Amino acid sequence: MQSKVNLHGVLIADVVASRSTVELRSLLNEKLRVASIAQLDEQLIRVPYAVTAGDEFQVVAARLERVPKLILDLRRRLLPFRLRVGVGIGMVEGPIRRPVNRIAGEAFEYARKAIVEIKAHRKYPTLTRFHSNRESFDRVANLMYSLHDTLMRRTTTKQWATIAMYLIKNRVDYTAKALEIDRSTASRNLRRGFFWQMEETLLVMEEFLRESFGDCT
Repeated sequence: MQSKVNLHGVLIADVVASRSTVELRSLLNEKLRVASIAQLDEQLIRVPYAVTAGDEFQVVAARLERVPKLILDLRRRLLPFRLRVGVGIGMVEGPIRRPVNRIAGEAFEYARKAIVEIKAHRKYPTLTRFHSNRESFDRVANLMYSLHDTLMRRTTTKQWATIAMYLIKNRVDYTAKALEIDRSTASRNLRRGFFWQMEETLLVMEEFLRESFGDCT
């Protein structure tokens, strides 16, 4: 049995089509700085993000069951960038402290394998992939997110703006008021942007992580 203390979720992410973005590194650093402050406060991550090379960055989730919320929150905070996210679940060597890119362990190795698999996947495109030592978990989680990402790829910039605001306000009427649009438009953007499917994926994945790794988180 793996240690309860040492089993962690690690995210390695990069920006899709990053070469087309002018001043990517400075924009990415600023967005990740703001995300680090907020997500540390919300107990989504253990340490601030670290940019490791070009458009790639990594972080350790606060808890395994928080990984799905962390993924969605990260996608929201880094708009308009579109991200590939590899998630590794496993052991971490030594204390977890900044900078995160100096920490090692199988969770980081699995996250690296996951993002490499995203880039190599040709059968159907996906933006999120999990890798652990439990093949049955990986198979179900990756199928779930491949379907999720197929819908998410169709979400427009305007729909993402509504989703991002809803994730802050948590009510359709407050979201509409903040964006200065009518309630029906906000509701339609959420529905056509597949937000409710994104939210359901988050909730189901949280439960699936607890069932699969509850003895280790």
